[in-house]
Amino acid sequence: MNRQEHNLVKNNVNKTSQNWSNLHLPMLCCLLFFGFNVTSAQEEKETQDDYKPFNMSAHIKNMHTWHGFVVHPGAIFATSLEYNSRDSKLTLGLWGGAGLTTIDVVNNNTGDYVSANYQELSIYAKYRFSDNFFIEAVSHNNFTGVEERGDKLSYWSYDKDQGYNFVDLNFGVNVSKNTALYFATILGGGSGDYEVQDNGDLENSWTHYFEIKSKVWEKDDYKLSLFIGGAWSFITDKTFYTEGQGNIINVGASLNKNINLGKVKIPAEVTAMWNPEKQKAVLQLDITIF
Repeated sequence: MNRQEHNLVKNNVNKTSQNWSNLHLPMLCCLLFFGFNVTSAQEEKETQDDYKPFNMSAHIKNMHTWHGFVVHPGAIFATSLEYNSRDSKLTLGLWGGAGLTTIDVVNNNTGDYVSANYQELSIYAKYRFSDNFFIEAVSHNNFTGVEERGDKLSYWSYDKDQGYNFVDLNFGVNVSKNTALYFATILGGGSGDYEVQDNGDLENSWTHYFEIKSKVWEKDDYKLSLFIGGAWSFITDKTFYTEGQGNIINVGASLNKNINLGKVKIPAEVTAMWNPEKQKAVLQLDITIF
């Protein structure tokens, strides 16, 4: 090969190398762009796959208390079925309880005491405006002993004197990291939330319930909270929770911890509750199965 041919080959090689160099950056950018989009698509798909709109839970309790009431004095099994929106703001759910023990109720026709199992299936809708504020509507449908008393069971009935269905409108606010405020109003006079007037009319009480709960101690899996709640009505003396005027009805403490069973952690809560008006004190155990 003569010098001219050698220089020609060298120039062609240099041009080819330069052309590859000129293509290298655009190709690299294309590869990076393609890779980024594939990764983003995979991440988006994984995020979409992680969303589970439906959930369920199960609890076992030695008794069932609520707003200073002992709803059922014996052991119950409680379950829930929920729908949650993708942004976790909206929850629609059913909460059901079934007694593992019975209570005695009086049959209206015979006057005899008969055994009845605790039965409840309540409906709720909850919307979280933020991590610190929510609004909730709950239809409490407790039909324990209805048929045993000789009454006709009507799940969707909200008659004032029927005695087992009513609706609560609830608000919750976290005023600090450890303290929460809870306010509830019973709507429509259901389940006895009324006062009988001298002329026989039934005056709706629209009973209000207000509770303050604050976490006062925490270490490892243990959390201790104190709470106090009261009820009143601006319309009647009698309220849903009290026989007389408004009063403090729910004072106590709750201790939460996880029960470790090997690698499984089972949340448990023990609540000591005292109702000053009824002079009633109980200790409730609530174990979350799943």
